[in-house]
Amino acid sequence: MKYLTFLLMTGLLVPAAQAHEGPHASAVAATAAVPAPKLQATLRTLWHGHVANTREYAFAVKAGDAKRSEAAAQAVVANAKQLAGAVAGFYGPPAGERMLALLAGHWGAVKAMTDAERVGNRAAANTAMSTLTQNAGEIAVFLSGANPYLPQDAVRGLLLAHGAHHAAQIGEVMRGDDKAEATTWAAMQKHMDTIADAMAGALAKQFPDKAS
Repeated sequence: MKYLTFLLMTGLLVPAAQAHEGPHASAVAATAAVPAPKLQATLRTLWHGHVANTREYAFAVKAGDAKRSEAAAQAVVANAKQLAGAVAGFYGPPAGERMLALLAGHWGAVKAMTDAERVGNRAAANTAMSTLTQNAGEIAVFLSGANPYLPQDAVRGLLLAHGAHHAAQIGEVMRGDDKAEATTWAAMQKHMDTIADAMAGALAKQFPDKAS
C-alpha cells in the first residue's frame, strides 16, 4: 500500500478538500527534489498545519476569544497526533508515542509563551523559550537516533530556527504589528517546507521500498 494512501485510510492525513485554506493549499504540491513526492507532500501538509494552528491560537488569545482559543489548541493537538502517526508508520507505535510526547512538549512551550506574552509576563515567556530550546534538542536526538540521514546538529538547528519563528510571530501578534507578522509568517511557511523536505528525503533514503 502506498504511504499516502495508508495515511488517508487511517485518518492520519486530512484530505486537501477538508483542510484549512492558506498554507495547507500550497503545501499539497510537492517539488521533484525529493525522491518520494507523495511523502514530501504529506509532511509539508502536516507541518504547515502545525504553524497554521499555532498562529490561529495566537490571534485568538490576542482577541481574548476563549472558545476560538480552545478550538485552535485542540487543532494543534490533533495535528501533533497526525505527525506522530506518520512517524509510527515507519518506526512503529512506540516511536509514534515518543514523537507525540515530544511534540506535546513543543506545543506546551509555544502555548505558554503565547499566554505569557498576552499578559506581558516576560519571565514566563523566557522560561517558555528555554523549554522550547531544550525540546528542540530532545527532538533532534530522537530523530537522529531513528534515522542516520538526519544529523542531530542539523535537525536541532532547524528546530531552533522554528522556535525563533514562533517567538517572533507571537510577539508581533501581541503587539499588533501586522506588517512584521506577515513577513515572519511567510518565512515560517517556507521553513516548514525545509523541515518537511529534510524528513521526507531522509525517510526515502532509509526506507526506499516504503516511501513514495
